[in-house]
Amino acid sequence: MPLNLLPAETALVGGAVRDALLNRLPAQQDLDLVVKSDAVGLTQRLNRELGGSLVVLDETRDIARLVLRGWTIDIARQEGHNLEDDLWRRDYRLNAIALPLKTNRLLVDPTRGIEDLAEGRLRAVREANLSADPLRLLRGLRLLAQIPLTLDATTAHWIRSLRHRLKEAAPERILAEIRKLVAGPHADEALQQLTQLDLIRPWAAYQHLPAFDDAALLTSDERQEALPLARLSGLISDEGLRQLRASRSLQQRCRRLRYWLQTAGSRLEQLAEDDRLQLHLDLEADLPALILHLDRQIQDTWLNRWRDSDDPLFHPHFPLSGSTLMDVLAVPAGPLIGDLLTHLRKNAAFGRIKGQEQALREAQRWWAEAREAL
Repeated sequence: MPLNLLPAETALVGGAVRDALLNRLPAQQDLDLVVKSDAVGLTQRLNRELGGSLVVLDETRDIARLVLRGWTIDIARQEGHNLEDDLWRRDYRLNAIALPLKTNRLLVDPTRGIEDLAEGRLRAVREANLSADPLRLLRGLRLLAQIPLTLDATTAHWIRSLRHRLKEAAPERILAEIRKLVAGPHADEALQQLTQLDLIRPWAAYQHLPAFDDAALLTSDERQEALPLARLSGLISDEGLRQLRASRSLQQRCRRLRYWLQTAGSRLEQLAEDDRLQLHLDLEADLPALILHLDRQIQDTWLNRWRDSDDPLFHPHFPLSGSTLMDVLAVPAGPLIGDLLTHLRKNAAFGRIKGQEQALREAQRWWAEAREAL
């Protein structure tokens, strides 16, 4: 963004400054800008000048967002008489650092956030700041999951004493913070703090949360999918996900994973065929999240079979289509075709039929028996 389009007093604040000091800026960082006044008007002018997408986040507090070529830029009116006042109103000291963009001033750090970054410590600016926006309680734990930090004892006491206030935050925002937390590279350590502080009691499943030390057996992409789901399903109950307004898809994924862990546990390989097939139908895409819970001696076998897209049990499919069966058998659509498809898929999954020719022969045999029984 051209700096000449910004007011003279504009400052970059928050996560971008923090992450730059930690040398962990992603290719496209979300930016937070503070201006003295008329933040919404400035965002509207920038949108007209540069294009993009504009969202007014809070008209009363004068906060707007500009999404521009993959960048998300939040612009807010300064709180207080000057930039230092604004920074003293923020959540954690390492987030209360500002970089003025159009002056010769260096970093503005009234709360000594740079000191906290150097010491790897998470410390709230003030207890009143956490109370002013209870979502900040959870945001602190999310920062612990993303950055290797030690939680300051006084801040931990404040979070615990204010934990009953978290339910005042919007459910969707609570869930968004939790999902970022469980996806963080230091999530296991943060989850220990989360449970010790009893921060999410209204929604918690309170199941045992293993540290998943064997996650290294997964590829990076597999870990990014499996670990957050494995953690979330053990952390938040079905009712908790519903209250936090999780999508139906996410609720279903967590519910299915939890069901198979609770139902079968370590007996997964001894399941009856119908149950074993149903497990793979339910968890086909999410099976690595289940594999993380298995005994080490069978993890490799299950992973290798899951990685083989042609494995008929770990990736169940119908060997013939319904339309093919109706053409070959000269029968109309109906419940029996569905039963036949299910029969063929089960036999293919367990290796009793291979290929379309065997599937056709088995379909003809099954249909002949079905007609005799009618």
